[in-house]
Amino acid sequence: MIKNYIKTAFRSLFKNKGFTAINVLGLALGLATCLLIVFYVFDELSYDRYNVNADRIYRVNNDIKFGGNENSYSESPAPTAAALKADFPEIEQVMRFRQRGGNQVKKGNQNIQEDNMVYADPSTFDVFTLPMIDGKPSAALKETHSVVITEKMALKYFNTTSAVGKVLTFNDSALYKVTGVIKNIPKQSHFDFDFLISMPTLAESRDDAWFSNNFDTYVLLRPGVDYKKFEAKLPGFLRKHAGPQLQSILHMSFDKLEQGGSYFRLSLFPLKKIHLESTTKYDLGNKGDIKVVYIFSAIAIFILLIACVNFMNLSTARSSNRAKEVGVRKVLGSPRKYLIAQFLTESIMVTLVAAIIAVLVAWAFLPLFNQMSGKELTITSQIVGWLLPVLILFIIVVGCIAGSYPALFLSGFQPIEVLKGKLASGFKGGMLRSSLVVFQFAISILLIIGTIVIYNQLKYIQSKDLGYDREHVMVVNRVWTLGNKAKTFKEEIKKLAGVKSATLSGFLPTSGYNNNSSLFKDPVLDPKKAMQSSIWNVDEDYLPTLGIKLTAGRNFSNQMKTDTSAIIINEAAAQQLGFANPLNQLLYLPMDSKASIMKPFHIIGVIKDFNFKSLRESVTPLILFDIEDTGSLSIRMSSADIPGLMAQVKNKWASMSPNLQFEYSFMDEDFDGLYRSEQRVGKISIAFTSLAIVIACLGLFGLAAYAAEQRTKEIGIRKVLGASISTIVGMLSKDFIKLVLFAIVLASPLAWWGMSKWLEGFAYRQNFQWWVVALAGAAAIVIAFVTISFQSIKAALTNPVKSLKSE
Repeated sequence: MIKNYIKTAFRSLFKNKGFTAINVLGLALGLATCLLIVFYVFDELSYDRYNVNADRIYRVNNDIKFGGNENSYSESPAPTAAALKADFPEIEQVMRFRQRGGNQVKKGNQNIQEDNMVYADPSTFDVFTLPMIDGKPSAALKETHSVVITEKMALKYFNTTSAVGKVLTFNDSALYKVTGVIKNIPKQSHFDFDFLISMPTLAESRDDAWFSNNFDTYVLLRPGVDYKKFEAKLPGFLRKHAGPQLQSILHMSFDKLEQGGSYFRLSLFPLKKIHLESTTKYDLGNKGDIKVVYIFSAIAIFILLIACVNFMNLSTARSSNRAKEVGVRKVLGSPRKYLIAQFLTESIMVTLVAAIIAVLVAWAFLPLFNQMSGKELTITSQIVGWLLPVLILFIIVVGCIAGSYPALFLSGFQPIEVLKGKLASGFKGGMLRSSLVVFQFAISILLIIGTIVIYNQLKYIQSKDLGYDREHVMVVNRVWTLGNKAKTFKEEIKKLAGVKSATLSGFLPTSGYNNNSSLFKDPVLDPKKAMQSSIWNVDEDYLPTLGIKLTAGRNFSNQMKTDTSAIIINEAAAQQLGFANPLNQLLYLPMDSKASIMKPFHIIGVIKDFNFKSLRESVTPLILFDIEDTGSLSIRMSSADIPGLMAQVKNKWASMSPNLQFEYSFMDEDFDGLYRSEQRVGKISIAFTSLAIVIACLGLFGLAAYAAEQRTKEIGIRKVLGASISTIVGMLSKDFIKLVLFAIVLASPLAWWGMSKWLEGFAYRQNFQWWVVALAGAAAIVIAFVTISFQSIKAALTNPVKSLKSE
């Protein structure tokens, strides 16, 4: 019996090759797209889950509101970890990371810049699952000037993973003994370090300052501890340990501080949520975005639904042409259950073929998808483990749903009614099919509107006046490695033809890093007269090199010796300070973590606000100090021969330090890097929206063909009576266009709401424009009309003699 079902199914499917091809192609494209997105989402959701105790690991965040600004940091004070361990039996273990930048590591005669370095506590291996290949975890980071390296670094520097006892030289001076080699940290980790330097090496790690936040602190709670209940104990903990220092610095208690509208708070953040949901400053590594996961998941579901709707639509439409076949079978005694089984077999076979093709397509396009998404996805045994059962379930569910309506509908008719043709006439209403067409085009319009809004916002970001000029600026990184030659290097570069100006600085608008501190209007540390601000160390060439404009006062000058105690503020700082005339006013900066020394600085200039953070955030107070900082050299170029000038800069670097790596970037590229996530979302959205439209059009193409076929005799009669081609095309198209118009009405409010929510993530954004909906609607109508017209024109051009003979 089953063999007969399959044989009959093959015969029916091959008889209608066009409809079968459309069904298989549409479903395969939809499922393949869905699989690619599922791979992406699965990867994003798997971050940090490689840790055996991931459910019990939490990061200690620090939330601060002071001086009019509110910020949340992933870093906490140095003594936090030890105090937590001592005070709370609920904590099984604690550990800290401290980032201090990279180092030059010697390999032969060459110094190689390594950035993935961090100071780590000896308890790191008790908290995180970092399997050790060589060495003992319990002793690996206890000694000063010891380091644990990853497998790839051991191979890079020693050509073996048995590297314990060997020595690495940092910055041509410091010697570090390798005390352990760990497996490479998985890609699905919120941190990616190749060198773990022993925390005891760092004197700062023993600091007892409770208002200096530099350490990423993690706690491993004991099994069964409710982290929310534990978190409720942290305010009392902070008051106990930080209260005395707060009293000595600000001369007030925590209660009085909070009464004035300021606060210092500690909170716990689950390890498994850090990658996607953390919004704190200075997170380790690159963060994902849970909103992107939601957007992509929605796109995957939408595309799969469109594909399934197509499949069901075409299956129900085509099955009506088999009414007489069903009638004959029932007359010959075929039970209803056999008819149902036949239709379901055909539907499941189509779904099976589509699923196989979808897997092959997803596998073939995975490298391209990786390139678009910035991922390194591979089909692992873990993925295959859940993919096979899911695909089998999909084949059964979709196959049964798509085949159930025609199976139950047709098999329920009386043979005499079917053979009289009453089924065909009753089937032409197609309310279900019309609803499904509206549904799939509503989804397509949602995706079109979303893609236009994302593209429009990215274009706005690229063209917005940021308040500084990022074009034609080359940035030489890590100039500090030149030591006392850094300033000489700058002066030599300024002499080159084609160099307009150059500046040494520790901070740039595109660096994504800011140093924060609090400044006070007077030496008395009154929070009501304080301002929390980003503070940057720059030189006198900073403003002209970056094209930042002064609105009042003057720039720094090396001719003015008093400029060592001078500052330049931005408009946001001037507004928050509330000075009628900020020039020559004094601000006091704490010079140590306990604010025991307060140094006065006088304001000599006010600069126009510029966006030194992502456009997701508003411009906040910024203070520029005339303090030498050799973090990077920014070079404004006026030469037409950029490659030639770059070669000259590189040669100057090599002449001063032949063994040091020369690293550079361009400021406009660094700026683009700040929005790489949005750019990827934009590209993927465009690609997947295009696929959704193609899939929807495949279904519409098939339905148009079916509609034309059902009205073949009517078209012939109309042509005999003198109807023009345009009249016939209009007749066949208008019903479908009405459905698309209805879909536009349904989708537009939903799209407006969803994309308005997405735009709220940007402090600087374009408002949702009415023309976006108009453009998306017009595009949907044009696409639908072109799709329908192909079949309509074909039907209209058919010889009426053939049309009248068709039935």
